[in-house]
Amino acid sequence: MKSSTFKLSEFFFIFILIPVSFTVPYALWIKLGVGLIGFIYIIYVLLKVEKEPFKVAPHLYWKLFWIQTLVKLIIIICLTTLFVWITNKEGFFNVLLNKPKLWLVILFIYSVFSVYPQELVYRTFFFKRYEPLFKNKDQLIFLNAIVFSLGHIFLKNTLVIILTFLGGLLFTLTFKKTKSTILVSIEHAIYGCWLFTVGMGAMLGFPA
Repeated sequence: MKSSTFKLSEFFFIFILIPVSFTVPYALWIKLGVGLIGFIYIIYVLLKVEKEPFKVAPHLYWKLFWIQTLVKLIIIICLTTLFVWITNKEGFFNVLLNKPKLWLVILFIYSVFSVYPQELVYRTFFFKRYEPLFKNKDQLIFLNAIVFSLGHIFLKNTLVIILTFLGGLLFTLTFKKTKSTILVSIEHAIYGCWLFTVGMGAMLGFPA
């Protein structure tokens, strides 16, 4: 399971074939089953093959992380606020103001049951398995952003594809700096929750 040939085949199956297959119309329970089996396989490989411990890394630079995340968040807030105001003024903070309970539920489910698994797969697993195969680390970062975007192709939404590609670059850079799934998950959750809050939820496939 550690040969280059096996890893490349694994990469193609997990990060290309499965996401693309989800765009094809077939039973939802089969898609959920495929996704669950794939996730269990990834956890198994991390724990048993790569010997990757599931624990919070010591000596994390929390202060620096929060400063950098806050700066990026301010930029994102400015850009997305302007975008929603121009393109969908009716949706501006719509869920927060009109359905606050739904807003809280979605933020919780998204942060806990969506963000962390995504980061486990697309950052922790991806770099643990495939980084040794690439000499050019910039190419690997770019590839990670592409497959992260491809992982959302089932939503069939151009805006989602663009934003997840850009998000993939941001999250990858954070992960490369911190080597922490927890920190990159927090950053991912903060940005995603803001996009839903400001009124981009319907555009990005959130329930509204």
